[in-house]
Order: sequence, then structure tokens, then C-alpha cells
Amino acid sequence: MVNSIGINYGQIANNLPSPEDVVPLVKSIGATKVKLYDADPRVLKAFANSGVEFIVGLGNDYLSKVQDPSKAQAWVKSNVQQYLPATKITCIFVGNEVLTFNDTSLSDNLLPAMQSVHTALVDLGLDKQVTVTTAHSLGILETSYPPSAGAFRRDLTSCLTPILNFHAKTGSPFLINAYPFFAYKANPKQVALDFVLFQQNQGIVDPSTNLHYDNMLFAQIDAVYSALTSLGFKKLSVHISETGWPSRGDEDEVGASPENAKKYNGNLIKLMTQKKGTPMRPSCDLNIYVFALFNENMKSGPTSERNYGLFKPDGTPAYSLGITTNVGATNSSSSGVTPSSSGTMPSPTSPSSSTGYLSISSAAATVSPFGLSYLLFFFFNFFSFIIF
Repeated sequence: MVNSIGINYGQIANNLPSPEDVVPLVKSIGATKVKLYDADPRVLKAFANSGVEFIVGLGNDYLSKVQDPSKAQAWVKSNVQQYLPATKITCIFVGNEVLTFNDTSLSDNLLPAMQSVHTALVDLGLDKQVTVTTAHSLGILETSYPPSAGAFRRDLTSCLTPILNFHAKTGSPFLINAYPFFAYKANPKQVALDFVLFQQNQGIVDPSTNLHYDNMLFAQIDAVYSALTSLGFKKLSVHISETGWPSRGDEDEVGASPENAKKYNGNLIKLMTQKKGTPMRPSCDLNIYVFALFNENMKSGPTSERNYGLFKPDGTPAYSLGITTNVGATNSSSSGVTPSSSGTMPSPTSPSSSTGYLSISSAAATVSPFGLSYLLFFFFNFFSFIIF
């Protein structure tokens, strides 16, 4: 079992360091994988021969275009093939959170675009080393409590099933963006902060399986596993393509603080190095991509949107993660981690010209049902405690 720490490298900012200066920062947190929201050539060149694996993105505005086989192949040649094998590009994610837009013009184009890009990889002899997937919001779930009852939205099942068949056929991972922050923000009086921050807590028990959960993210992941199993896709690999916690927020963004961000991301990375799976899948690898590498000053929306970064634009830590690692980098002392005396390291986006990616707060509209599920979950456990 090899859990992999990944990081989302977004670039909706005008003050970020050069990609060459980013390489040691990525290594300083023990990350072995990077997710881009496009295929920025500056980044892909900078990370050549670094050993870091990449997921590159093909934005929602490309979905209709790449259905043309010639355009799909041209994109793969110029954005993937030319950087191999020096830069380890292992996956292309086509579209971001498409299904929760409730836009049929986008959702109808999603699978054909994925298939077209995969065909291009096959034709170029790259399909054995590069997979094709897409990233989903947790809002595709209709039921998440208890985790064993996780189920996809019924109105999305007819669209999701052929996509899941594609994953099963090609061996590509199922990507989901999960943010316990939103569940806490929606119900801070009912949802225990320690439960969402991976701190010591009483936890909750799934009444159907008797499995114990001491953090919300693992409960969310297992709800996704249950949803996949209910449709007959038990063996699909689930990767958490985005999760994180803001270090600043507006007055109504409860919980957004450096202290909570440090606990969430620091504890998550520590947990990853312990090589543990979720309660439902204890022996399955965890592949989690923290959001995000930098605070991004040009993102719209509430203050939190611009403050999910582990690092400030000048390369100094936004807060100390409190993890121990040794990266052999000249500037590791400024990366927010502590060099290890043992000399060991934990196992393990888009440029200004890009159209960018979804703001995280756009997930808020889809989080309410999930937050309600866990609100009911805590009420259930609370009253059970009182009665028994």
C-alpha cells in the first residue's frame, strides 16, 4: 500500500514564483504528484526529470472541440507527448465538475470528449502510461449518510453509468472533490470541529456496518465507494482530486483560519504517511490532492477563495504545517516543514491565459444536502448517547 500526497497547482494570480522555484516547494511537503488545471508548458518543462507525476487538465470549454479526432490528437501531441518521458504525465482530466452545472450541453459532451482523448492516446501508443478521467463535485451524491448508504443523484445516474463503464474499461481513476470545510461552515454548532480537522474525537459509527469514523473526509470517501458499489463498480479506484481548508475568510465563513488550516492539511498529510485506508477500504491506496499550493489573488468570490494556499506567493508558508520531512532542497527551511534528523521523507495550474477553473465556493450549492446528512448524523448519535 502506497498512499500518495498530491497538490493542486493553480495559477489564478499575478504574483506567483517561477515554476522552477516551485519544484522544491512541492518536494518540501512530501508531495509526489501535482494536478494542473491545464497543461502549462512552463510548469511541465520545469518539472522535467523531477520524478513528480502530473495530472494535466483540459477545460470545460474544450469539451466540444476535442470530440474532433484530429483536434484531440493535436492537443495530446502538443500538451502531453512532447513532454514525455522527462515529465511524468500520467493522467488527463477532461472537464471539471461538469455534471453539477446541470448544463446538458456540457454533460452531453463530457463522455465523448473523454473517449476522443483516450482514442488519441491509443493511436499515439500512450494509453498504457496516460489515463483519461474527469473531476466531480461531491454534489453528485444524493445520499451520503450513513457512508454505507452513499448513492449518486438519481437524475445523474443515466449520465454517470457510461462514464463509469469508461473508467472500468480503461483503468482510469474516479476523481472527486471533497471539502469538509463546507459541512462545518454550514452547521458549525452541530458539526464537531475536531471531527472535520482530523483531531482526536469520539467519532461516529455507521449503524449499518458498525464501522467507526473519526474524520469526515474518510466518511465522504466511503460514501463515494458505496455509491459506486451500488451501481456495480466496486473495483474502481477513487482519488480525492481536491480537498483543503482556507486560512482566511469573510465574517460569515466560520472556521476559516490559519490554525484550522494548519490542523486540517497538516493532520491530513500525517495521516497519509501512515499508509492507512478508509474504514470501508482499509487496504486501498489513498490518493489525495490538497488544494492548493498557493494563495491566488485573482480568484473571485469570498475571501476564502484566495486563501487556500499552503504557501504565500513569495514562497513562504501561509502557516506551519507541522510535518517532518527532508527534501534536500536549498530552501526547505522556508517551506513550512521541519527537516528530519532521520533523513527520511514521507511516502507518498492554470496560467493567466487559461480560462481557469471553478471557484471552490461554487460547491457550496451542492454541499447543503451533504451538510444536512451529517447534521442528522450528529443528532442521531447525540440522542443515542442521551438515551443509552
